[in-house]
Amino acid sequence: SHERICQYIAEESGALVVSVGYRLAPEHKYPAAYEDCLNATQHFLQHLEHYGVDPARVTVCGDSAGGNLAAAVSQTLAGSSELPKLRAQILIYPGLQALDFNLPSYQQNRGVPLLFRERAVFYSLHYVQGDTANLEEVLEGAHIPPDMRLKYRKWVNPD
Repeated sequence: SHERICQYIAEESGALVVSVGYRLAPEHKYPAAYEDCLNATQHFLQHLEHYGVDPARVTVCGDSAGGNLAAAVSQTLAGSSELPKLRAQILIYPGLQALDFNLPSYQQNRGVPLLFRERAVFYSLHYVQGDTANLEEVLEGAHIPPDMRLKYRKWVNPD
């Protein structure tokens, strides 16, 4: 689905673009996609010389669920002293939090195509658990225990 945009980025930037064909939900639940992306990135970083890539110029990128995966891979590799450091991460409308689907951005954009609020929850649930059995509870915010909501309110809140 992303081959043409990857080709365009490669041609316009003169960069080598590696696109990971990770396993998809619901057939493959979390952490399958994350493990695929992490393994591919680690392999690439271990073999940069083979690809003729400057270790100081490696960036990870992703959109939507791929943005989530790029962020997770970046965080995992940030503490590694055995691999070259990533130069940057590019996250295009990434799915980064599933604690509260009632924040103002979700409310304001709940009916904006392409990713309606209900669809965002639907795909998030497929990614994490492989089904959407508790879709309504997640939309209502009942999937997060009150103590966890308090713990993360500094980072996930309307302000």
